[in-house]
Amino acid sequence: MAKLSKKTTSRTASSLPFVPAPLPPHITWTDQLVRSLSDADRLVGALAGHGAQLPNPHVLIRPFIRREAVLSSKIEGTQATIGELLAAEAGVNVDRSADDLREVGNYVAALEYGVKRLQKLPLSLRLIGELHAKLMKGVRGDHAAPGEFRRVQNWIGPPGCTEKNATYVPPPPGRLMGCLSDLESYFQNNDLPILIQVALVHYQFEAIHPFLDGNGRVGRLLITLMLMDRRVLPEPLLYLSAFFEATRQDYYGRLLDVSRNGKWDDWIVYFLNGVARQAEDGLSRAARINELLAKWRRESAGKVTNNAMMLIEIASENPFLTIKGVAKRLDVAYTTAQRAVLVLQDIGILDETSNGKRDRVFCATKILEILEEPARLIPDRAAH
Repeated sequence: MAKLSKKTTSRTASSLPFVPAPLPPHITWTDQLVRSLSDADRLVGALAGHGAQLPNPHVLIRPFIRREAVLSSKIEGTQATIGELLAAEAGVNVDRSADDLREVGNYVAALEYGVKRLQKLPLSLRLIGELHAKLMKGVRGDHAAPGEFRRVQNWIGPPGCTEKNATYVPPPPGRLMGCLSDLESYFQNNDLPILIQVALVHYQFEAIHPFLDGNGRVGRLLITLMLMDRRVLPEPLLYLSAFFEATRQDYYGRLLDVSRNGKWDDWIVYFLNGVARQAEDGLSRAARINELLAKWRRESAGKVTNNAMMLIEIASENPFLTIKGVAKRLDVAYTTAQRAVLVLQDIGILDETSNGKRDRVFCATKILEILEEPARLIPDRAAH
């Protein structure tokens, strides 16, 4: 059974299966590559330092993980938004298909599972299989053997294409496990800077394409997990899906250029640019959310109850709130929860987003706006 991907390219297709050589390739250390690595290293270090200083990292990590889940799933055609996912998790009925929400929710579950699993299991083929099983459980691709490496040939190309006119044909089943074994051996290699190794691993995984479905999402999960496995990041703070989605043609084009023309240097520079921009973007969003929370705490001090102050922290994890959900979270009566919500509405922290008097929905709109902003693709000169 073939995987007919939505990935397209204008380049001439080749129907011959491609078997990537084991990592690492020869790398030419051009001035551009050195500058790109330096820029990415500096910004990832700043992001890691910021994450280590957070008094409660889950306050920012939880919504950031969900943003990544939405954007990674969007690359594969899922239409759910970050607002819809957060609202659904808060118990709000949203106008979005259950399949889309389940796919995005599975990505969240897979990433959180992977982060926890790394405490006991190294990055390995076993972990990759477990991630895939979590990702594909109960969704449209669950026919594609969740957690199992493929036993048949697949290919990538426009809908309706065949292996003969596909854009890219990955290794045949008989070569698959050899390629994966080589990749697993490379996970703990220390011969190159870690960010370059992550770039190499991401390409290699996508080139091998070991599953019938879900390869792109698993490949993007591996970026974050590899950085955590190697202690580059203390928490899952860096995600590249927003960059890949915003530069989709470049992303697929540069991956294909490695397979067809061996252009590793162009791919690595592109990848490092994505790392730098997304680290910078993450720092900016985190700083602005922290500043907003600090401002709300100052403005609320001495004016609101302890329950309302706690509600500010809850809204930072998920800006959507229902009174019923708040009562359950704070373990208080419905009327007590209602007073806390309404006082934050009165001072401008929460906005009501529902129309009726029953099942009222509120949102910390300013936090949601920060989360929903498009990715930054141009360096912030003020930070350089």
